[in-house]
Amino acid sequence: MTSTPPTRRTNGATASKLPPSHSPPPPSTTSSPTPLPTIISTLLPTPPELLLLLTYPLTLTLGSLYSLLSPTTRHAPYDPLTQSHPTSHAPSYFALKHNILNDYFVKVAWFWVTLAYAWFLALSPTTGPTIQSKNGWVLTPQRLRGILRWVLVTTWWALVTQWCFGPGLIDRGFRVTGGVCKLSDRLEGKAGSGRACKALGGEWRGGHDISGHVFILVLGSAFLGFEGWLGKGRVDKVHGEGSVGGDEEEEEGGGSWGMGMPLVVMGFSWWMLLMTAAFFHTWFEKFTGLLTAYAGIFVVYFLPKAIPAMRNVVGIPGT
Repeated sequence: MTSTPPTRRTNGATASKLPPSHSPPPPSTTSSPTPLPTIISTLLPTPPELLLLLTYPLTLTLGSLYSLLSPTTRHAPYDPLTQSHPTSHAPSYFALKHNILNDYFVKVAWFWVTLAYAWFLALSPTTGPTIQSKNGWVLTPQRLRGILRWVLVTTWWALVTQWCFGPGLIDRGFRVTGGVCKLSDRLEGKAGSGRACKALGGEWRGGHDISGHVFILVLGSAFLGFEGWLGKGRVDKVHGEGSVGGDEEEEEGGGSWGMGMPLVVMGFSWWMLLMTAAFFHTWFEKFTGLLTAYAGIFVVYFLPKAIPAMRNVVGIPGT
């Protein structure tokens, strides 16, 4: 007589014993890759981010249109070598290379950006207790990640304008596209940067010159905008019109002062960006300056949205 396979009863139900070959596969311990459309949607700017980013091309367009439509500016002589109007025929005070804001703000813009961010970290409760709170200022994780983002953006500023294993990327791009240093009687091939060329008494000629003014004004003000204005907006969504450290800082006035200096620096940056668009550089030079600034902003503020490992290190302002 043939015996039947043994059965087991589970919760009142009878289940046949399955051969090993028919056993259900063990659950997978690896997560499936994120679909490409999801990654792309993650990288897209939010409405406030889009508003901030659109401010810059709109400002450049407005200034460039003014230079074309204004009879005074349109008929004023323009020197493509100096990328400006001659001093004696400048259509505006801000068309002079040595106007006060150009000499004492734009040429040392990263100093003002850094000072404004230090002010924000000291007085804004959106990143933790401020220097005006009863318990004093605290180096919170939000502030540590903010300082790291400042280091990354500052590194990009330095690589583009100051040094990139030799001349900065702006000077390297100029040389790659055919630019040379022209002295009074010869071409000087050893001058690898605009600063070195001027020190020899020469002039950059030929090549494509990325607008350094557009680059630094956009990068610096966008950095302050993402850290301050957009970061505060995210904190307000989570905590209401309060702070990371509680209500204490708001009562003592830290919240109202924290964005003061960043807004001043952003305002001056916007005005000088408009003046640069109206009186200096060609359309294409301004466009490449804008794209170069956007490249740094994209890496620091958008890539972490799609790369969790990066987000865990550098964070996102306001979170």
